[in-house]
Amino acid sequence: MTATAAPIPDLAELADVSASLESAPASAVVGWAWDQYGDDLVLAASFQDCVLIDVAAQVAPGIEIMFLDTQYHFAETLWYVEEIRRRYDLNLRVMKPEVAPDNLWQQDPDGCCALRKVEPLARALEGKAAWMTGLRRVETPTRANAPIVSYDIGRGLVKVNPLATWGDDDVEGYVRDRDLPVHPLADRGYRSIGCWPCSHPVGNGEDARAGRWAGTDKIECGLHT
Repeated sequence: MTATAAPIPDLAELADVSASLESAPASAVVGWAWDQYGDDLVLAASFQDCVLIDVAAQVAPGIEIMFLDTQYHFAETLWYVEEIRRRYDLNLRVMKPEVAPDNLWQQDPDGCCALRKVEPLARALEGKAAWMTGLRRVETPTRANAPIVSYDIGRGLVKVNPLATWGDDDVEGYVRDRDLPVHPLADRGYRSIGCWPCSHPVGNGEDARAGRWAGTDKIECGLHT
């Protein structure tokens, strides 16, 4: 049976909400989303860090956390997922692709991302009214104007980005102040961590995303475009 699509919200109201939350702490954004959508809200976590998970755990205990297991994650990432799951007793849902591991990433990275990220995310969001991400404006030019709250037209549900306004210093300060567990690769030059074939360390002064799909013009996997 096909899930019934969530009704389209008033876009002007969403824009007003987003503007009102522009200077609000991330906890207030998460709180608003949790109050509005409850169990119809899912937090999509890459587990590059656990900042948004830590914020959500304080405001929305029991919220569904979704992790896309592409089958190409670093062993360190899978270890980190389990560490964070245990630390917060997460309501964790792991989504996997419906294809076996292959070498598509070598010839067609966009196609690989479509099969291993975009399609599993679509399944994870079926029946939901809203999804929440750790997207930040400073990460890529394509994210520079990301709102706090918007309507994800392609997926037919509300999208919430509680950390959109955060810079790298904000993330590092929060991790330090909260004494959060750090991904094992973070101290090895990996400032943006995805699948192992497409993630590489970056040098001092390089952009954090320079190690993703290095040598190509690709900067997004398709989840946020």
